[in-house]
This record gives sequence, C-alpha cells and structure tokens, in this order.
Amino acid sequence: MAEDKGRNLKLQRMEQNEIVYFDRGVIEGKDGKKYRRYAIQTHFVEVGESKTALVEKYVRPLIKDGDVLSFGAKVMCMCSGNVRTRDQVKPGFFAKLMWRFAGINSTGVGMHEPYKLQLVIDMVGLPRVLLAALLSAVTRPFGVKGVFYKVCGKGVGGIDGFYFRSSFKRYHELATINPPNPNELCDELADETGIPVVLMDANDLQRDQLGKSKSFPLTDEQIQDAMRDNPSGQGDELTPLILIRPL
Repeated sequence: MAEDKGRNLKLQRMEQNEIVYFDRGVIEGKDGKKYRRYAIQTHFVEVGESKTALVEKYVRPLIKDGDVLSFGAKVMCMCSGNVRTRDQVKPGFFAKLMWRFAGINSTGVGMHEPYKLQLVIDMVGLPRVLLAALLSAVTRPFGVKGVFYKVCGKGVGGIDGFYFRSSFKRYHELATINPPNPNELCDELADETGIPVVLMDANDLQRDQLGKSKSFPLTDEQIQDAMRDNPSGQGDELTPLILIRPL
C-alpha cells in the first residue's frame, strides 16, 4: 500500500513557479458542481509564522480568478500560537491512569497519551472527563463512536499532537488546539490576501469545517463535497493548503 501511495504522489506531483503541489483531481458534488483540487506543499510551519506570508509565498503563484482556499487547522494553530508544549502540561493521577484505556484510531490519533488527556482535563475539568470516559466505555460495545469528544465538547476533538506516531518530532512534544475565533482569522486572511478562505480540520475520517470568511462563495455543503476525499492527505506530505478551483 505504501508503494502504491508513493507512486500516486509521483503521478500527482507538479511544479510551477518553484511551488510544488499535487493535483488531487476533479470531484463532483451532490448538486452536480465540479471542483479541481491542488494540495500545495509547504515547509514545516513553526509557531508564530505569518499565515498571510504563507499564502503569498505558496498560493499566490498558482491562484486564478474564482479559486478559493482551504487552510489547514493545524497550521493555523501554529501561526496563531494556539499550542501547548509538554513542559506546560503536568499529567496527574487520573491522566496517568486513564490513558491506558483510551481508544486510538487507524491514524494513530486519540487520547492514548497521558499528556494529551491531561490537556483535556485542564480544558474542561476532571468531572466532565470522568463522565465522558464512563459513557464512552458503556456505549463502545454497541459500536457507538465519538462519545468521549461529544461529552467533553469545547473543541477537544480538535486537539492534535502529543503522539509518538507523528512523522514530525516537533509534534511529539507539542499539541495544537483549534483557535476559538476561526471566522475572524479567516476574514483577516481573506482581507489581507483577497482570497476567500475556509478553515478545515480534515483527516481520512472526517472533514470538520471550523470557520470561513464572509467572502467565501461556496455553501457548507459544497465545501464538504469539494473536500470529501481529504485532498490534504496525511502523514508527512506537508500539504495543508488546498486550492479549490470550481469548474
């Protein structure tokens, strides 16, 4: 499977104006509208980098009239400083106990890490985490998924990082937390670049739309159609910026 993935990436790989991007092909929505998607490769974005500078460097050389941009949530967190490091999180008794019973999905992401679980406790409080864990344990045998995150709420599902399986050592020691003002960040970026922006927390399991600029022309349903197959990819591809071109 890894060989097939590598072969597909080579076939998709394109380069223009010294920008590397991957043609993810055309997808058709439920309403019949079609979209071509380009996954743009960036450098590894560090904390505090300018989101506007990233768009100007990597997106501007490829943009055409009518294009819109999907901006990856993890990179936005890095730009806006919505992160926590291991030395800022001190796992307590319950985090050290409960992480061993936490679920872990096919991408290697979950609460199966004491630092990540402690971060959730810090965010929502121990009583809610205990309730969420209890309800998750009760419903899991019946095939019900996501109960822990639903009960915890407050964007807990958007915490990413603190996991040893990451291809990037930086994410072994750092976690990102989805920003509390996603619409404002999208409006700010759209105003500064003139490009309509949607903020997406996407993976192979789900595509969560966190916010979008007022200028964004696609409906929420159309955004989901355009991003249905997760064109941003996974792992070490470094393609958080998706140029969506309505056809």
